[in-house]
Amino acid sequence: MKVQGFTTSILHSDRSSTIEHGALHKPLHVSVAYGYHHTRDLAAVFQGSSQGYAYGRQGNPTTDALETKVTAMEGGIATVCFSTGMAALGAAFLALLRSGDHVVASQFLFGNTNSLLNTLADLNLSISFVDATDVRNVEGALTERTRLVFVETIANPRTQIADLARIGELCRARGMLYVVDNTMTSPWLFKPKEVGAGLVVNSLTKYIGGHGNALGGSVTDTGLFDWTRFPNIAQNYRSRPPALWGVTQLRKKGLRDMGGTLAASEAHHLSVGAETLALRMERQCANARALAALLSAHPHVKVVHYPGLPTHPQHEFARAWFRNFGALLSFELSEEINPFDFLDRLSIAVISSNLGDNRTLVIPVAHTIFWEMGAERRAEMGIAESLIRVSVGIEDEADLIGDFKQALG
Repeated sequence: MKVQGFTTSILHSDRSSTIEHGALHKPLHVSVAYGYHHTRDLAAVFQGSSQGYAYGRQGNPTTDALETKVTAMEGGIATVCFSTGMAALGAAFLALLRSGDHVVASQFLFGNTNSLLNTLADLNLSISFVDATDVRNVEGALTERTRLVFVETIANPRTQIADLARIGELCRARGMLYVVDNTMTSPWLFKPKEVGAGLVVNSLTKYIGGHGNALGGSVTDTGLFDWTRFPNIAQNYRSRPPALWGVTQLRKKGLRDMGGTLAASEAHHLSVGAETLALRMERQCANARALAALLSAHPHVKVVHYPGLPTHPQHEFARAWFRNFGALLSFELSEEINPFDFLDRLSIAVISSNLGDNRTLVIPVAHTIFWEMGAERRAEMGIAESLIRVSVGIEDEADLIGDFKQALG
């Protein structure tokens, strides 16, 4: 069969297997438990020698259909879905790491991810935060106890881009697990597998779901990492093919044991939203480029952080690796403009903490989502007190540009 394009394959993914009553979408399966006519069949499901469902906490047919879509989008071999993006990250770290292990991570991580890693440090895990825009900083932080390297594609909110390809080469040479959070780019703009990532994390809440109506997260195994080189795989999972060791431990220890289960209703919303990912992202990226151009030329704006601008420090990284420059930007206002007053003058953009929505969302970063981090840590990350983050939506470009123009005065 001819290889289908990105959107075509998502649209028809559910129908690749039999669906009840010929439905076009995988229906909602809300049952918590599953009955079997023969005891041996249930035992085979528990032991992993047969496909099936044992208990709703470990997944259901609706979530399974979403996992199949995400796996295809990322070009992986298997995906495990969770109730949120943070649940996916937490499960991945806790399922795969042990006391005394060392992690190298970007210092420009999303605030909640930074907080999670600091919590892990309290559990006797060693975390080194480095400027991952240069692979030399990552290499210099590696130790004999390093178990994985973790970066995001585009940092939220300052849009720094990690040295993705060269970090991948480093991890491959050292036999190191490379974990990449692809949330800010989505599988449409970038596939971390292309730079050697072994695991790919997505907050499905954001661009993949797209409509701001469902929480979800995922971890996809790309099939590139040799799990026989990873010392933390439990012995009882080593009876399976080595390619499945990692994802099995994620599903058993990360999902089953920790309970961050994605509900069937949320999985359905996310699965339907994913169908228009490419269409939405193209419109959002176009709007973001137009808005970045307006802001960068405005006298009341000091600086704009957007990978699509030639002045961005990692602009060439973005040109080389991404299909487009993304739909997130941030900017700093000049001193004569109060950021709170400016935001209150916007009439189309919504003051909200989410991103990846169809609507344009804005937020004063230092005073909200990065407030808990403290002024000193914000300064280390380059987050100015006047920084405003914009998650650009799919509004008509003229309306969006006009709204920011009038708010700037």
